[in-house]
Amino acid sequence: MLAVFLDTETSGLNPYKHSILELAYKIVDVETGELKCAYDAVIAQSQANWQRADPSSLQVNGFTWEQVSEGLPLKSVSGATITAFAQHGIKRGEAVFICQNPSFDRAFFSQLVDPDLQESLGWPYHWLDLASMYWATHIKKTPQPWVTGLSKDNISEAHQLSPEKKPHRAMNGVDHLILCYDAVVGFPMQVKT
Repeated sequence: MLAVFLDTETSGLNPYKHSILELAYKIVDVETGELKCAYDAVIAQSQANWQRADPSSLQVNGFTWEQVSEGLPLKSVSGATITAFAQHGIKRGEAVFICQNPSFDRAFFSQLVDPDLQESLGWPYHWLDLASMYWATHIKKTPQPWVTGLSKDNISEAHQLSPEKKPHRAMNGVDHLILCYDAVVGFPMQVKT
């Protein structure tokens, strides 16, 4: 089974108004922890899209007009993702998406690849979240998950892991997500060196 550990950075919180600025993912074998593919891209923005950006979101991710104006075209990022998923066999029943906040990431990811196209390509419709995994594996432990908190930073702190690197960038989020996933769930057949 493969997992697409995925994160996005956006120009705001509303996918009907704001835009995806960056996409990063790593395709990982969930049994062995083997990395199959890594991808990270900043997505070019029009001046009109940029003008609708929420300043507080930009403060979190640190993106500037200069950076997004030099990004890759949306169609290039979409095409590269479709190709990578085909090359690595990302399809329903053989892969899942894992995110910190899948309802957020999935909405913005759909700006790249239309949901109807995702369906026609047979991509997984399961978007799993780290907080639920943490909840399920820690519900009988002390302290319980509602005491420690469910953010990725809270989960990493509960497991005595390093916090996510700043500024918030998509690949930093993916790497931190995988670190937390390994601590919470693990890769059962991973050979530790």
